[in-house]
Parts: sequence; structure tokens; C-alpha cells
Amino acid sequence: MPALVNGQWVKGDVAASEMKGGAFHREATHFHNWITPDGQPDASGRPAFPAERDRYQLFVSYLCPWASRTLIFRNLKGLREIIRISVAEPAIGENGWTFAESQDAGPKAPPIRYLYQLYTASEPNYTGKVSVPVLWDRKEGRIVNNESADIIRILNTAFDGVTGDNWDFYPEELRPEIDKWNDLIYENINNGVYRAGFAKSQGAYDEAAANVFKAFDRVEAHLTDHRYIAGHHLTEADWRLFVTLVRFDAAYHGAFKCNIRRLCDYHNLSNYLRELYQWQDVRSTVKIDHIKAGYYSIAHVNPTGIVPLGPVLDLEGPHDRERLLGKGIIRR
Repeated sequence: MPALVNGQWVKGDVAASEMKGGAFHREATHFHNWITPDGQPDASGRPAFPAERDRYQLFVSYLCPWASRTLIFRNLKGLREIIRISVAEPAIGENGWTFAESQDAGPKAPPIRYLYQLYTASEPNYTGKVSVPVLWDRKEGRIVNNESADIIRILNTAFDGVTGDNWDFYPEELRPEIDKWNDLIYENINNGVYRAGFAKSQGAYDEAAANVFKAFDRVEAHLTDHRYIAGHHLTEADWRLFVTLVRFDAAYHGAFKCNIRRLCDYHNLSNYLRELYQWQDVRSTVKIDHIKAGYYSIAHVNPTGIVPLGPVLDLEGPHDRERLLGKGIIRR
């Protein structure tokens, strides 16, 4: 993939450091500042900015599952009128993530057409990959954070005083259980489909694809008698899993060769997916046409660039999750 090297956009397969022995290894994100209600450092001492209306902007793509996490939290936490968004085109071109029209990024940055311009505006000599999502500070003209796991936790708490919202997707008493499942889901499912799809050796592919379905089998069994991943309550672990599930049959099954089974072959997972998709304001974050166009445009995965017509997905149909006890979302 192309990348920035000392602040210069370099085309071609620059980010080859993500491949090791034929296996895909995801490069760590770079920006990890925080937002708190008053701008004071967070509990771990990370530098923070104050939560303010109209100050922050999310740069995202409907293609990307990591960006979708942040879009879901923006909607569920009532932040659509607080944090604006800029949505990139689904296909990643030679200039990386690209916007159909120039995006206003605030008074301290020029209009943005390519995402890498945000990175160099924030850090002129930046070296590394350029990824979505980006949580951008329009007032200061700099990236706050580009790690989706961080951003959803920022959105979970930082703006509650602005919106009056008190839904908590990472409640203190459930954190050990959430963290346990997050580790399994990230390694084997969220990132597992990428390790299968981007593998360049048979052994690396075989291991990654097998681990995806081993993890699916474990979650399927868990959902037999648990309404949600952490039990009775809907938490961030569910949304972190959801973004991969909703892309699975449309993209990962075909484009990434994760084709031992389809998600619709799993009774509990497919019903769970429908329940989450039908949650308040979540369906608007899912654009299946962007997802298919984006994944099937990856040249080394699909050299012809042909986007398949199917599959037909049943996300609006009934689900049977009401048979299990569930108390929805914890409020602070």
C-alpha cells in the first residue's frame, strides 16, 4: 500500500512492513491523545482536549469496519449534531483514502481532498500508513486520535455533559468480561479476516481462516444462552464484533476467501446480527454497496475488479433474540 515517508506521499507497496513471512501483521496506530469533559488528562495521564460542540470531526469510510465502530458510537451517543463527519470514497486509490469533494477541516488546515493531508497537517514529517478513522480537532488543526478502539471509548464518555446522554457501553463492572472477549474477537475475527485475505502463503492463509471459524464456533455457542457478548447488557464488545459480522457474507466470505461457512449458516450469529443491525440509528452506518465496492476493488485480492451481484442479505428480517434475558444498555 502507499504511505507517507517523512511527510511525502509515496505510491506503490511502501507499507510492506505489514507482511512477515507471508502473513499479515497490522501496523500500530500513531496518534493517541484523548478528549475529556474539561480537557484534563485522562485517568492514565494521556494528554487531552476538552469536549466541545462543533470542535471535532471524524474522517471515515463506510467500507472500513474500524471506522464503522466510531460511526455507530457517534449515532448511539447522540453526537451527530456535535461531531461532524467526512466520508471517503470506498475504493482506496493511488492517493490513498480520497474524498469526492474537498473537505473543510477548520481554520488551521487547508481543504482536504486526500486523507494523508490531515496527517501531514498534524505532523509534517509523519512516516507510516494513513488510515481511517481519524478524530480531528478543527480548532487546533491536528489529529487527536486515529485508533478506533480509543475513539469509541472517548465517544462513550467525553461528551455526556454536552449531550446529557448516560448510556455506558464500557461499564466498570463488566470491563474484565468485555476485555476478555475483545481480545478473542479482535485477534481471530476482526483482524483474522484480514490475515486470511491478505496472506501471501498457503500456511498463513490456512491458519488465519481456520481461526476465524474456530472463533465463530465459540461465539455461536456462547450466544445460545447469552443475549449479548458480556451477558445481559449490550456493550462495546458487541459493536466491535458487529462491524465484522455485517461485512462477512458480503465481502470476507468471497473477497477474503473466508468461505468454510457463511454467517447465515450460524443460527445464533445471524439472528444476533439482525438484532444489532436493527438497533436505533445503527442501520444508517452500514452501506453494503460501499463495502462490496471497496473490498472487491483491492487489486491483489480481486485483480479483475468485478464486484459480485450477490449475496442478498436479510438484515431487516425477524430475529429470535428476545427469547433470552437482556436488559439493554447500562446507564451511569
